[in-house]
Amino acid sequence: MERRISAFLEAQAAENGAARNTLLAYGRDLMDFADWLAHRKQDFDTAQQADIEAYLVSCDAQGLSRATRARRLSAIRQLFRFGYEESWRSDNPAIRISGPGRANRLPGTLSTDEVEALLKAAPDHGRTEADRLRNLCLIEILYATGMRVTELVSLPVAAARGDPRMLLVRGKGGKERMVPLSAPARAALTAWLAQRDADEEEARTSRRTPPSRFLFPSDSAEGHLTRQAFHALLKDIAVRAGVSPARVSPHKLRHAFATHLLAGGADLRVIQTLLGHADVSTTEIYTHVLDERLKALVLEHHPLARDA
Repeated sequence: MERRISAFLEAQAAENGAARNTLLAYGRDLMDFADWLAHRKQDFDTAQQADIEAYLVSCDAQGLSRATRARRLSAIRQLFRFGYEESWRSDNPAIRISGPGRANRLPGTLSTDEVEALLKAAPDHGRTEADRLRNLCLIEILYATGMRVTELVSLPVAAARGDPRMLLVRGKGGKERMVPLSAPARAALTAWLAQRDADEEEARTSRRTPPSRFLFPSDSAEGHLTRQAFHALLKDIAVRAGVSPARVSPHKLRHAFATHLLAGGADLRVIQTLLGHADVSTTEIYTHVLDERLKALVLEHHPLARDA
């Protein structure tokens, strides 16, 4: 079963351009299913629809969330579809299984006041001037573009050269898109780039350190600031800004970007393009965020609602 999973993941990477984090999630979910089958003296070649349904029931009994169960079923479906196409299965036992679905949770977001507080606190957080310039640049770019955190931390420095008005971003599946930079984001980028280049030149001359190809270099295995490090950094900045760190994450800044654009009258299709969503239905959830805010606004300020 491990060989089947490896072949499936290789195909996902080669044919669909699946991101590393996506492949890791598929691998974890499929290995859990493989272990479950192995305890029952079965494998991917012999499993039937009833076995997959029994596995999902066991996941529910473990208290796994609807989202986790839906994700695991999605991985299983794709594996068996791959097996059918590769002819090591004569059928697809998962094709008729309906999953638990995903809970229609509204995305968490931040108010404009909270974002402004984060932006104000960012240049005051950090041990060195370089750290402070980098921190401001990270948050300015994230809020100005709505990039995914992986897209942000892995930006190549070449994309930032020449005082660009827009950045070329490589998103999920290797798809590229252009995102515009606001004036404050461009100013923060220019300041950080000057500091970064000076530090790189000093390291090259004193320690013969080769230059990094990333805009936000680090000593990590990836060669750039990691998602986890940026997540922790954002929590620290939130504390300094007087915003609850439980409310702040890179993804919530991405949600804030979309929600604030929509509230300002931006077209949903434009926001879809900027976020890199393949389907506009994914973007439409932000309209529900505004619906909830409009309801709260009416209930708070309408005289009849207030009296009631």
